Amino acid sequence: MRIDAVELRRVRLPLVAPFRTSFGVQTHRDALIVRVCTDHAEGWGECGADSEPRYSSEYADGAQHVIRHHLAPRLLALDEATGEDVGPALAAVQGHPMAKAALEMAVLDAALRGTGESLAHHLGAVRPEVDSGVSVGIHDSVDALCDTVARHVTEGYRRVKLKVEPGADIEPVAAVRARFGSELMLQVDANGAYSLRDDDVDALRALDAFDLILIEQPLPPDELAGHATLASLLATPICLDESITSARTARLALDLGACSIVNVKPGRVGGYLEAVRIHDLCLARGVAVWCGGMLETGLGRAANVALAALAGFTLPGDLSASARYFADDLTEPFVLHDGRLTVPTGPGIGVVPRHEMLARCTTAVELVTRD
Repeated sequence: MRIDAVELRRVRLPLVAPFRTSFGVQTHRDALIVRVCTDHAEGWGECGADSEPRYSSEYADGAQHVIRHHLAPRLLALDEATGEDVGPALAAVQGHPMAKAALEMAVLDAALRGTGESLAHHLGAVRPEVDSGVSVGIHDSVDALCDTVARHVTEGYRRVKLKVEPGADIEPVAAVRARFGSELMLQVDANGAYSLRDDDVDALRALDAFDLILIEQPLPPDELAGHATLASLLATPICLDESITSARTARLALDLGACSIVNVKPGRVGGYLEAVRIHDLCLARGVAVWCGGMLETGLGRAANVALAALAGFTLPGDLSASARYFADDLTEPFVLHDGRLTVPTGPGIGVVPRHEMLARCTTAVELVTRD
């Protein structure tokens, strides 16, 4: 398959409600969408980077720049390419995993559309549906938080994740557990907001009382040794997110005892093929994995759902219905059915943008072609 052009498209979608985490409040999704044009088919990818470099060092403007000037020219220089060729072709460029993942997704989509194979089948999916979990941001009051959780429970979500930070942790978790009981699958995510100071450790240890599935990323990303220390102090399993940037770092984290569960985000690790390598490593070691999310539109959500259908994804992921975040999604909306999302079976990622919606939410377009 010859890649003839790479289109970089910026879209802006308002969120149905502000989403607050320990590193800020998000009110819209400013996404970088990648389309590759080939001699076989076109393919779509989505970059997980936010508008600002808060979750990681990557941000949407930077991702667009590095694709335009460094990554896309390397792909366009190839005589032929498949999804498996993207990683080696871009390896000389250090870092920028979300930008690389968006290109890999688009090339995989185009190649698989050309052959008629679904991404789910290509990655090794074993189930037609995946359990859906929902991520709930920090609220101004416990009552408001519980009302939000109640709405999501009524909608059928099979697991609830609460964002937490120092000072907004024990009270909200206790309130949710008291209101919804032990039947609710409940976990928390700190996005690295805690430290090994005594008061932080005491707060995290207090969460042991609430029968949580896991505590996600309590310490900063580079604190693998600190996470190993913390794991020895807590009864609740530690899951790592931002710390896991590749199969190599996943192996190191597991060897150190820094975590016993892994959140797999394809953008964070450089693409879906590396995500499968992390899955395979964890499956071989009997370590549970689940698929995280970055407020993706239907394009990224489709690919994430395909990944989450692999055998090792035994915990519900952050794979919410489209309506959780967007009143009007870029693709046909993903809808919950008994707390699950259906894995797309069409060629490639199985979905395409709705052209009227794409035109309405596009803010800029840039095309990179062969010289």
